[in-house]
Amino acid sequence: MKYIQGTKSYALVFSPNDGQLIGHADADWGNDPTDRRSTTGYIFTFGRTPVSWKTRKQPTVALSSCEAEYMALAEATKEAIYLRNLANSMNLIQVAETTVFCDNQGTLALTRNGGRQHSRTKHIDVRYHFIREQSEVTFQHVPTCDNVADFLTKSLGTLQHRHLLSQLQIEGAC
Repeated sequence: MKYIQGTKSYALVFSPNDGQLIGHADADWGNDPTDRRSTTGYIFTFGRTPVSWKTRKQPTVALSSCEAEYMALAEATKEAIYLRNLANSMNLIQVAETTVFCDNQGTLALTRNGGRQHSRTKHIDVRYHFIREQSEVTFQHVPTCDNVADFLTKSLGTLQHRHLLSQLQIEGAC
């Protein structure tokens, strides 16, 4: 209730955009002390305005931070494809380009088709490797301090939380 009271003035601000769908994906690694499952978080924006977001516990235990981030990136990629198809089929906005940002370099290396697998990553489930074969979404690195999905997976300090909210054009947050 304290959080709701403190954020009741927040509002999403919609502004004209160039039809670019942008996503940010993040995961914590084994942060739940009881079952050691990681948390996935992603957020998508048209322009800078959030249109879709999700946070949830991952269905399996990740054996590394790279695997946890890869699982989060796979979930975000599925959402990106869904949002592209929805926007294009309804003729709302012609989605020109879709980019999903991630703050883990090892995860980004795994997304490249033909990317080399090492003994440390060969256990990653095949269900997540579909992101290598799709061509609708591109992946790029973003520094952790600018990954707006960060607040969906872990507690942040006030300054960092406000910084990320301002990047999302959430009015009344700063």
